[in-house]
Formats: sequence, C-alpha cells, structure tokens
Amino acid sequence: MDLGLKDRVYVVTGATRGLGNAAARELVADGAKVIVTGRDEKSAAEAASALGPNAVGVAADNGDPATATRLVAAAHEHFGGFDGILISVGGPPPGFVADNTDEQWTAAFDSVFLGAVRLARTAAAELGEGGVIGFVLSGSVHEPIPGLTISNGLRPGLAGFAKSLADELGPRGIRVLGLLPSRIDTDRVRELDGLSADPEATRAANEARIPLRRYGTSEEFGRAAAFLLSPAASYLTGIMLPVDGGMRHGF
Repeated sequence: MDLGLKDRVYVVTGATRGLGNAAARELVADGAKVIVTGRDEKSAAEAASALGPNAVGVAADNGDPATATRLVAAAHEHFGGFDGILISVGGPPPGFVADNTDEQWTAAFDSVFLGAVRLARTAAAELGEGGVIGFVLSGSVHEPIPGLTISNGLRPGLAGFAKSLADELGPRGIRVLGLLPSRIDTDRVRELDGLSADPEATRAANEARIPLRRYGTSEEFGRAAAFLLSPAASYLTGIMLPVDGGMRHGF
C-alpha cells in the first residue's frame, strides 16, 4: 500500500529516541522528509544522521515560545515545504499526588501542555489543505496510570484541545489526531517498570492485562503513526487511536 508519503515534509518533536524516533524512522522509510528535534544539539544531529539524507536534526525545547516558528522555518529552509507535525514530548516525572512539587507541575505544563499547544497553533497557521497535526499522548487519556499523576492530569487536557482543534481546522482540510500508546517497550516504560520492587514481575503483570500478552515494539507504534500522518488516512480526523495491544477494554 502506497501511503503517499514521498517527498512530504514533517516536523517530529522529541524524535531523538523512543516513540518520536520510531515515527520519524517509519516516515523516512516511506519517502517523507523529516525535521527531527531533541533538546540536545548533538543527539538531534546523530538521530538525523542515522535516518539518512531526508532527515535534519534541530535542537529545540518544546517549552520555548520561539520553538514552533523556528521548526516550521527549518522545514521550509531544508526541504522546501511543510505538510505536518507530530508533537511528541518526554513524559513528565513520575510520582503520586503527594510527591510532585509545584515546580514539577509548572515545568511539565510548560513543556508537555503549553509547548504542544503553541506548536499546534503555529502549525495550523502554516498548513494548507491536506496538512496534519498529530499528538503523541498516552493511554492515560482514558484511564489514569498509577504513579504518573502529572501525566494523568495533562494528557487528557491535550486530547480535549486536539478534539477542539480538529473541529476548527476540518473546514480547511487539515486533520488533527492523537496516538495513545500504553505499554510500548521503550526506555521510558522500562524505567517506569524499574521503579517497582520487582520490575520483571511488574512487566509480567502488565503483559497479563494486554490481550496480545506482550509489550508493543517501537516499530509497531511508528508504523501506526506514519499511517495516520499520511494521505492514506485522509478521512481520519479528531480520533484518539490506542496503540496498546488491546489494553483498553472500553469501546
């Protein structure tokens, strides 16, 4: 199946590793050109180099108000266009309600929430018909995850913002969607499992709750993201797609 990605230009934030990197990798593999971002200049350059000549690395902090305009400009400068963005940010610090400080909440809000809103708002102003804005969110949009209180508070709000944006941009032919990963086998998920007294038992217990009885791979997430961002998914907007092996049991 031809996804129609050849020579389309995307920005993928938080793409030096994990889910953002997996999405960028699949986009490039299908012919897209990608600006990959990370907080560190060296890691962004290395991630782009590993993807080949159709990727350029840019050091960027999603919490910086100047980042959004700079990334869209980079897409035009390096590849002559801008067709979409996948907004992926690292997870905020773990902790229960009593553990997380005001400073942690504020920093996470600036990076995870407000930074994503700015990126989407700037992308919306620059995209034309056929453009797409994607958010990497979390299964916590539907069901809180124990020990991730800040994420549980912020991700559902972003899903609501994305749904509102889909309604507003639909008449212009611009799509907006979210991906809701759950137990994907990334460094972040292994770190979270490692916070328990018995990480192997924790993983086994989580796998037992997943109908496919295993964690997902980064490649499986990346392929789902590439499809949703592609012209092949042109009639899909306003959706929140669980990429979770069936872990969400509701409709």
